[in-house]
Amino acid sequence: MCCASYPPAVEWLNTFEDDEEIILPGYVVMELIQGCRNKIEQEKLQRELATYGMIWPSPDDCDRALGVFAQYRLSHNAGLLDVLIGQTAVALDIPLCTFNQKHYQFVPGLQTVQPYKRGSE
Repeated sequence: MCCASYPPAVEWLNTFEDDEEIILPGYVVMELIQGCRNKIEQEKLQRELATYGMIWPSPDDCDRALGVFAQYRLSHNAGLLDVLIGQTAVALDIPLCTFNQKHYQFVPGLQTVQPYKRGSE
């Protein structure tokens, strides 16, 4: 994972208690894999991601995501994966840690949290 050697990311990850599980929506994992440039990067990423939990939205969550997507696709340029990821967090009643808060601002009931400040902020 690209952030595994980025000090602010490592520091943020270290704030979690040992009994706290970091859960990644399956679609996020797919996006991360899509960003790999070669097999070595992909294998390294998959090894690092193996330590995290992964979750997929339920059929009901997908139905709700479809409603949100249909309502906000044109007015807010809602992204398909963004809506599915956001709805997954809503269903779990947990905040979504992201730097792309604008991508999720229209998802009803979703709380977003910026995990740490990036270098240019």
